[in-house]
Amino acid sequence: MKTYPYYLLLLVLFTFSACNNEDLNEDIDAPIIDTDTGTNTEDLDLEGLPEMLFDVQLPSVANTKAYTIDVNEWDIPNNSTNAIKTTTNLQAAIDWAHSEGYTRVTLPEGHYLVGEDVNDAYQGGIEIHGNTEFVFSAGAVLEIATNDKWNYCVLKLTGDNIIVRNGVIKGDRDTHSYTPHSDSGTAHDEGHGICVWDNNKVLIDNMQIYDVTGDGSLVLDSKDVTFTNNTIYNNRRQGISIVGGVRIKIADNEIHHINGTSPQFGIDIEGPGRVDEDILIHSNYFHHNRGGDIVNATGENVYILDNTMEQGAENTYIDGPIVSWHKTHNIIAKNTVTMTSGSVNGRLGYIQYSRGGDKGHNKITYVHENVFNNCGMYMYKSSDADVRRNKFLGYFVAFSDFRNVTLVDNLLTYSDAHPELRFCWSYRFKNATGYASGNYIGDTLEELPLSESTPYTMQCVLDGW
Repeated sequence: MKTYPYYLLLLVLFTFSACNNEDLNEDIDAPIIDTDTGTNTEDLDLEGLPEMLFDVQLPSVANTKAYTIDVNEWDIPNNSTNAIKTTTNLQAAIDWAHSEGYTRVTLPEGHYLVGEDVNDAYQGGIEIHGNTEFVFSAGAVLEIATNDKWNYCVLKLTGDNIIVRNGVIKGDRDTHSYTPHSDSGTAHDEGHGICVWDNNKVLIDNMQIYDVTGDGSLVLDSKDVTFTNNTIYNNRRQGISIVGGVRIKIADNEIHHINGTSPQFGIDIEGPGRVDEDILIHSNYFHHNRGGDIVNATGENVYILDNTMEQGAENTYIDGPIVSWHKTHNIIAKNTVTMTSGSVNGRLGYIQYSRGGDKGHNKITYVHENVFNNCGMYMYKSSDADVRRNKFLGYFVAFSDFRNVTLVDNLLTYSDAHPELRFCWSYRFKNATGYASGNYIGDTLEELPLSESTPYTMQCVLDGW
């Protein structure tokens, strides 16, 4: 546990009053969060898709009492001044509450500027202990002070069973000093709003997280983490990064205007050498994200369901709305994707990148019942896809060097501005095997001569179109 200059004195002075102040502290007869079943999946419409065989467990905090931090007694500035004093005394109050058995700790209204110099690379913020619900009162803001560090956590979670809710976390991207460091150059892309590092059973709910130099939240080697009802925006690297995460739920959030330093996605699943699996991304609203909205580089059993993704009129994507890499496993269904212009890949609402060679597993990529407005999809140098009942409005669908694609009951339209491209840039195949039935271009049923045994390449592709 950390030690602080004022800690012992404050503990002696305030233990009695804090324990007996009925206005600030209350007994809790019912658990804060207590669930045996975890995230409910029975409300998800998964007809025709793989059964979801995981539940994301919510935190379970034992019955106990609550404490509202008294900023006067702890001498905590709450007017966006004196970051060192604020950090020291606020942390002392949180540590004291934890040592006294309080499991609901409330931060009163105010603007709290925090940050302490830990080492050349890391700027420390505030740490929240396990078995704690940390609640921001209306009007409470936690902001990292201007610094020159490559890495920081405005709020760092320590332990398991933690809830953070109802507040505002602000970074320092506009005032940050991007001073070169010998080990990291000037990237400074690891400044995070909330650090979920080696934690189990975490809920982040109804938070605003913005203006950090890296990610709104970084999930690192953690299990059972839930993000709900948050607004995450204007961060330089990502909205949420999953770098080693098992049983993660991201639902009903708005993630937008991620921009500044690569990859610049709303959600990035990318933990090489780590385990990323059993991830649900559901009913989120993504827009104006520079790199794209969702990229899965390493995740298995990733459900991307019922999300809305909009490029935004003034935004130019780098990669595109949905991107997956070779050897990942994705279920992409019932999303609405809208592009206004395009990316380096053209107007592809979904693209599967590939490093070539065998896929590495026999799991099928499902793409069902999505609406792609002004965009299409492309998969190459891989295998096993089930693509059904999608609407590709205004762009093509393509499979290249691809084994075993099932293409059923899809609708594709093409741009009236380029009718000459219809015959080759609609359903497009190069060295592809599989099965096709019931696919339309506009009102016309198209017979697509895919074979499950003989690779098919369109003549126009051979002719160089």
